Amino acid sequence: MRERQSIFRRIRNRLSQAARRRCFDRAVEHVHGEGFIVPQDAVLAIVLVRDGAYYLDEFFDYYRKLGIRHFAFIDNGSTDDTIARIRTQEGCVIDRAVLPLAKYEDLMRRYPAQTYGQNRWCLYVDMDEQFDFEGRETGGLPALIRYLEARGDTALMAQMLEMFPHAPLAAVKDFTFGQALDAFSYYDISLVDCFDYHSDKIGFSALLRDNVVRSEDLKFKFGGVRGKVFGEACCLTKHPLIFNGPMVVPAPHPHLSQNVVVSDFTALIRHYKFAGNVAARDAASASSGDLAHGEDQARLNVLGAAADLSLYSEDAMGWGGIDPLFEDGFLVASDDYRAFLAASAE
Repeated sequence: MRERQSIFRRIRNRLSQAARRRCFDRAVEHVHGEGFIVPQDAVLAIVLVRDGAYYLDEFFDYYRKLGIRHFAFIDNGSTDDTIARIRTQEGCVIDRAVLPLAKYEDLMRRYPAQTYGQNRWCLYVDMDEQFDFEGRETGGLPALIRYLEARGDTALMAQMLEMFPHAPLAAVKDFTFGQALDAFSYYDISLVDCFDYHSDKIGFSALLRDNVVRSEDLKFKFGGVRGKVFGEACCLTKHPLIFNGPMVVPAPHPHLSQNVVVSDFTALIRHYKFAGNVAARDAASASSGDLAHGEDQARLNVLGAAADLSLYSEDAMGWGGIDPLFEDGFLVASDDYRAFLAASAE
């Protein structure tokens, strides 16, 4: 009887997934970028966006300096001038799918990788994130990719570092994103929970089962200052950089891809979630019902109860570059990668 129920459950799940994919296929539309092709040696940035105009200038400035020349945007229903402004940028393609994130986010994130990034390196980034790594200012992305390819690695893990200002959040809500990047110069890693990569205590551990990790020092991290202030059990770990080869499943979850070989050190994502009017954004997303989790509502409850709320405390540390994060154990270093960088610089 139990086996029969299991069979029926699998059949129902397959039918449900097939219906979901059909709905997505009907909804997705090409908006901009006819003939968009990513060269073999290029890295494709994949960006899920909705009303991202606030971030655009600094976003393009940062990632073009990083060496990214090709951007695939999947728009989730922007009502500001996000699409019009992206159209003016070189090397961009835009597709659009106006569907609830709670049900379709994996398909939205997967679509650009499978459409434009087959057998290419893909960098998943959000508009409020800055991807950083040891060697960025010396060998840069080309050296990083050479290291990963030489080892047969197909993914790089990164930890998210929530950036915030010394001032209350309400005092900086009208800052431009450029102003926020200057003002948000603090972080707090005093309360971070760590789990082994394949720990069954991770809620999505089944998705990680077939991934290979090059170092046992790689950990999944949760909490941070958002856990400390808002009680969020938010995941801080991502696989932002992947090689989308034949066996890889890109982004079945916002924080990971499947069937990848994860390299032996970690990169960094500086996260500026609290730039701009975060209370208004959270109110809009909470009322829309688009998100499966209750993090936006939880933050909104705290923000509404304390007009002078600040993320700054005596545990805050000023940004001093990426090196202190290795010393503090937030990031994992690799002797092999450092030797590779030193040899490349000779």
